[in-house]
Amino acid sequence: MSVTPLVELRGIVKKFPNVVANDHVDFSLMPGEVHALLGENAAGKTTLMNILYGLYHPDEGEIYVKGKKVKIRSPADSIKLGIGMVHQSFRLIPVHTVWENVVLGLKEAGFILNKKKLAETVKKVCEEYGWNIDPNAKVWQLSVGEKQQVELLKLLIRNVDILILDEPTSVLTPQETKNLFKALRIMAEKGKGIILITHKLEEVFEVGDRVTVMRKGKVVATKPTNEVTAEELANLMIGRPVLFKLEKPEVKKGNVVLEAIGLKAMGDRGVLALDDVNLRVHSGEILGIAGVAGNGQEELVEVLAGMRKAHGGRVFIDGEDVTNKGVKYLIEKGVVYIPPESTRWALVREMRLVENVALKLYRSKDFSSTFTINWRKLFEFSKKLIEEYDIAAHSPSILASALSGGNLQKVVLARELSTTRDGKVPKLILAAYPTKGLDVAATEFVQSLLLKYRSLGSAIIFLSEDLEEIMMLSDRVVVMSRGRIAGEFLPTEKTIEEVGMMMVKGSAA
Repeated sequence: MSVTPLVELRGIVKKFPNVVANDHVDFSLMPGEVHALLGENAAGKTTLMNILYGLYHPDEGEIYVKGKKVKIRSPADSIKLGIGMVHQSFRLIPVHTVWENVVLGLKEAGFILNKKKLAETVKKVCEEYGWNIDPNAKVWQLSVGEKQQVELLKLLIRNVDILILDEPTSVLTPQETKNLFKALRIMAEKGKGIILITHKLEEVFEVGDRVTVMRKGKVVATKPTNEVTAEELANLMIGRPVLFKLEKPEVKKGNVVLEAIGLKAMGDRGVLALDDVNLRVHSGEILGIAGVAGNGQEELVEVLAGMRKAHGGRVFIDGEDVTNKGVKYLIEKGVVYIPPESTRWALVREMRLVENVALKLYRSKDFSSTFTINWRKLFEFSKKLIEEYDIAAHSPSILASALSGGNLQKVVLARELSTTRDGKVPKLILAAYPTKGLDVAATEFVQSLLLKYRSLGSAIIFLSEDLEEIMMLSDRVVVMSRGRIAGEFLPTEKTIEEVGMMMVKGSAA
């Protein structure tokens, strides 16, 4: 007996200026299935699901829900059809309680709200999925993982059968990710269909039943996850073999570029975030910094970049005391900073690509005079960066908001690494989670770039939440815990498990 798909998309086409986002795409979702939708940034995954959710309208193609052809004009139509979507950016009201957010707009809640009954309903659903959320807690009090659970609660209360999750783990800790996947399996066992938009291969195998791979707006394969390997999926995603382990050539370590002695700094909450940190980095060396989030890693690179004040200790670059000298001075010394969430902190999404490049160059004599900026030269330079860094932008005039996350990260890297003083390579690169949230190809590109500048003699401090990545790229590794250095070693001296224990315990394993 054949089972009717919950969703069928047939020949979906969606065009935007200068790009075909979806090119005659076919996709289906079965009851009780977690279907991973895999692809690089800008492969067309989110666009396709925005069509299913009613945020976009297809230029061509047909949509069937539970065997019936439908027209979806808005998210309201989708919700009526039993379709719900959790976006990367949560749609919650921070000052309202959990239950208030969940029932907002819910007709079944009635005109006069029975607060006790609604809170109990929310709590009951939480218990079904093993979530420990207080229905009366304010949303602003919740962790990121709990906020995501509230988004799912909004859909489950409305009895949706089809759930779309857009890159749901990009903001989650490993434990929160594990809890999410456990909940998704429970949903699937209840007969619901889940579409998991992702670019992470490990997630496909951890929770997916089937996987559809998209590349440049087209579906290139749909397969059961137990019939495909990670290497095959990666090749399908980017159209070529992927180097899961990059070659790291031998580089002769040079002079000490950076030295921090007894460094202390306060965090945003007014408590000590760095406590007597000592470290050195040489030219031609990558120093990896591992640690559980919130143990001082970000505050450390901010102090070294001149963005956070040191309250004790000294920072030296090439033997010169540069403690608290400020960002402009350190840039002139050849310090490059790639911040965490660089697409949030290092770019203005409402500005054009060329204007974002100009943020670092408007004082340069090559691109400006006393009173004017030479936009012609900036356009030429931006075009050069687009080509060199393979940024998917048809023109420097494109708005940053029109680019995918991976391409925005390339813009940041291109600007920071290509606009150092006197055309020289950066003296010190502070790279805070530069591959976080990137797809396989973009991650490979960033990693190769760091190794390239290592070979050119830059000193590099590299932060990553991926221990395998830390061990693969780094020449030395330090572990941070509670704002202090808990251990230092060569990658060959420790296993990933031992490093993980150091991170948790705060001392050498």
